[in-house]
Amino acid sequence: MTNFALIGAAGFVAPRHMRAINDVGCRLVAATDPHVSVGVLDKYSLDTKFFPEIEGFNRYLEELQRGPQEDRVDWVSVCSPNYLHFAHIYMALQSGANVLCEKPLVVDPRDLDILQILEQRYGRRVFTVLQLRLQPNLLKLKEELDKHPEKSDHEVLLTYVTARGPWYDATWKGREEHSGGVGVNIGIHLLDVLLWLFGDVVSYEVHLRNPKQVGGVLQLQRARVRWFLSTEQSDLPFVIEPGVKFSHREIVVDGESVEFSGGFIDAHTSVYKETLAGRGMSIAHARPAAELADSLRTSPIVTGEPSHPLIQR
Repeated sequence: MTNFALIGAAGFVAPRHMRAINDVGCRLVAATDPHVSVGVLDKYSLDTKFFPEIEGFNRYLEELQRGPQEDRVDWVSVCSPNYLHFAHIYMALQSGANVLCEKPLVVDPRDLDILQILEQRYGRRVFTVLQLRLQPNLLKLKEELDKHPEKSDHEVLLTYVTARGPWYDATWKGREEHSGGVGVNIGIHLLDVLLWLFGDVVSYEVHLRNPKQVGGVLQLQRARVRWFLSTEQSDLPFVIEPGVKFSHREIVVDGESVEFSGGFIDAHTSVYKETLAGRGMSIAHARPAAELADSLRTSPIVTGEPSHPLIQR
């Protein structure tokens, strides 16, 4: 049986990884988080060793790796805050495990070069979670686009608004140096999808950027994309009510809306299946969106005609 360990067990996304590990028939042997609200572990296993200190977790991994083959950790899933990803990936590679890390792999794309060197040094691989590439409607869209590779003038409108309360700004997610800002923290997988669907970047302009909103226009090889990302409640096209969703995600291609918000409840399980089958999203897959997100985070604001309808300029 394939053994996993998990870093960041108390985080928002960790239960999706726990479920996926269970769904693909693997075993979660160890987990760590400085916060101890990790009772969800019992839903999937009563045998997972838990460590509130990363040092104890690391020592346990080293002990396992020196023991019988059946006890060794094959994979480490990294679900920690963005700014800790590099250090935790490094630690996992040193232990002799492969890594499946939540997006973004790193906040600073220059660290990707170091990770590739570490892969070679330790003979292990690093993969990431870019689950939208496996979303059925987006796969169907890519198939349709690829039938006409000569068409390079698609018009695309991308909108993603996911409301966040005051807690967001009080945590690492609200600190750009830790999360990478809105464009990285909530937008990295959407930027990846755009590049996957419509090709490399030709040019770009950023028309709006603040701690809660970012948007502009991307000229890609096969499309002009007007895009907008936000955590601001007032940008939602509806009023939030109890029990009602508080996010809006839409991509419109040549006037037709493509639904990709729902109907994909097993997204992480699909990622785990693909990764274990040798078809995971590697550092090379993650690099283009990471470099684009970093450029959008630091490039000057361009004034002029509005791009996305939600950008008032």
